[in-house]
Amino acid sequence: MIEELAEHEAAAVAAIDRADSLDALASAKTEALGKNAPLTSAQRNLGSLPPEKRKDAGKALNEVRRRVEARLEAKTADLAESERAARLVAERLDLTEVPVEVEVGHAHVVTQAWEELEDVFVGMGFRVAEGPEVETDWHNFDALNIPPRHPARDAFDTIYVNHGEPGSTLLRTHTSPVQIRAMLDQEPPIYVVAPGRVFRRDTADATHMPVFHQIEGLVVDRGISLADLAGTIEAFTESYFGPGFTSRLRPNYFPFTEPSAEFDIQLPDGSWLELGGSGMVHPNVLRAGGIDPEEWTGFAFGFGIDRLAAMKFRIDDLRDMFTEDLRFLSQF
Repeated sequence: MIEELAEHEAAAVAAIDRADSLDALASAKTEALGKNAPLTSAQRNLGSLPPEKRKDAGKALNEVRRRVEARLEAKTADLAESERAARLVAERLDLTEVPVEVEVGHAHVVTQAWEELEDVFVGMGFRVAEGPEVETDWHNFDALNIPPRHPARDAFDTIYVNHGEPGSTLLRTHTSPVQIRAMLDQEPPIYVVAPGRVFRRDTADATHMPVFHQIEGLVVDRGISLADLAGTIEAFTESYFGPGFTSRLRPNYFPFTEPSAEFDIQLPDGSWLELGGSGMVHPNVLRAGGIDPEEWTGFAFGFGIDRLAAMKFRIDDLRDMFTEDLRFLSQF
């Protein structure tokens, strides 16, 4: 019987080793240790052996079963690991980054003009100042010497907001309030430019928008004259527009400057184009900013950033700059 056990063990081990999957191994286990397996039959036949042979045969049978079971356990572990590895490979996600050609965006035309204007004036010694878009009536009108019944205060021109006393708070109509805040915040000398967004009750057309952008400059120092204003405008014109452009001042009227002037730029073809307003800061405005007009003088100027961008990029209709049409915006 012991010789037969050796043959049964060899057959069981061979079946186990041939198994290439857990399902095949389950069949090999049944073949080696199942109720109809030779080893199971041998265990049932132990009782028919003589007592003197039964002990040795039983011991040999138990050792064979332990070796077969150990072989099964080891094979089960190997196949389980192999199948797990195969499943991980099959389920693996390919996260390799594939280069994709994408179109890179760029700054909007208004932003390009805004940033370039800041660079020009910072290069001339100015610093950039900012102020709130929701302003008080005092900062937007009173401090700028705009009289109470001025048409600009009318609700048909100005967007008032529901805050505080009626008519006391509004969306700023120009960036000039930043000049007042700059004078109140620091002692002269003052050299600032204030770019920003402003709001008016304008109907959108080719040359007007209800929301647009301005940049204003303010200089307050001792001995400032109209000649300094003219020189600054000329230096800006040459720096921003390049060779072949020049500027001029034309008399005009603004409540916050005295004397006041429109400033134009001359194009290379000899024609003149109005760009913005300017003038010497009115004494009343200096006083509103806490500055003594007997000791200090200053000048101010301002113009539209959107219009300047339209000029530079030869855009005929301001409304085009506020669309989301990439076919248009990608040109600039």
